[in-house]
Amino acid sequence: MKLSKLEKYFFVDKVIYHSLDLALYNVSAVIDGKEFMITDEKGQRLKSHNFISLQKQLRNVKAKTQVMRHTSAYDEMVGGPSKSDNALEVPIGDNQLY
Repeated sequence: MKLSKLEKYFFVDKVIYHSLDLALYNVSAVIDGKEFMITDEKGQRLKSHNFISLQKQLRNVKAKTQVMRHTSAYDEMVGGPSKSDNALEVPIGDNQLY
């Protein structure tokens, strides 16, 4: 879903900042129980190495909650049991540091 379309919703259930590898982040949003990856106007996923710049881009989105989500592959790498989902979600706020 394009960011311009997301900004037109009155409220979004949840904005999810995905913490990927080496301080790389991308964004998805949950609307009516469905999760959508957020893109720019060219259809490229919103992504950045600067988390604050992503928050700035999404400042006009009215989200009920915002979270940072991280999924790790290290559980299996250290000999732990295989898990279907080990995603960690931490609630965050927008401190308007931009």
